[in-house]
Amino acid sequence: MKDNKIRLQKHLSECGIASRRKAEELIENRKVKVNGRVASLGDKVDPIRDKITVSGKTVVAVNKKVYIMLHKPRGFVTTASDELGRKCVTDLVKDVGVRVYPVGRLDKDSEGLLFLTNDGEFANNLTHPSKHVNKTYRTTVKGEVSEEQIIKLTTGVDLDGKKTLPCECFVAERKADRTVLIFVIHEGRNRQIRRMCETVGLTVIRLKRTEIAGVKLGMLPQGKWRDLNEREMKRLTAISSSKEGNIND
Repeated sequence: MKDNKIRLQKHLSECGIASRRKAEELIENRKVKVNGRVASLGDKVDPIRDKITVSGKTVVAVNKKVYIMLHKPRGFVTTASDELGRKCVTDLVKDVGVRVYPVGRLDKDSEGLLFLTNDGEFANNLTHPSKHVNKTYRTTVKGEVSEEQIIKLTTGVDLDGKKTLPCECFVAERKADRTVLIFVIHEGRNRQIRRMCETVGLTVIRLKRTEIAGVKLGMLPQGKWRDLNEREMKRLTAISSSKEGNIND
């Protein structure tokens, strides 16, 4: 008899519950049960025969895959729910028709392009560190920026004992009291650009992500979302399914 069992975290991601890594956290936190038994990492399930619940709610397989972009405003956390009661990006996409969750992160004080989906495999592949997916940010900092600071940012700075990967960083605009920088980075460490700027003595006033892997935010208004088009999906799917990065924007 054919074995139809798959990894529990893979099944949860395919059902649109969470990304595979987030699903692993749910399992580790004992929030997932299989046939009434608390699940463990490494468990396999039969999607047809087994009853899986997350926090008491039955997991139902999702047939329709959804891929959207959102113009995230400042003040929203990039999570499906928040124990502190803060505004979540999922509050902005309740009219999508199915449950979706964020692909990657964009911190509370930042704004701009964010993808959401119910395709866990797609999300997991696109955010995997091995992909080195390019992300572009328009970053406004206080005061002037020296050539020496630019060189340090582009060649890499130390964060938590590990040097950041080389990136692109150049001045887009200079004003009397502020400078606008364009960053193109190839990794996704926590609050990376803000912390990089702090390391070289710069204070970020505003941070906006404008592009991911060649897919641009464009003129989409703040707080609004739209479906990713065929061209955008073709590009993102090519990246998420590649073994390495370097098919980036």
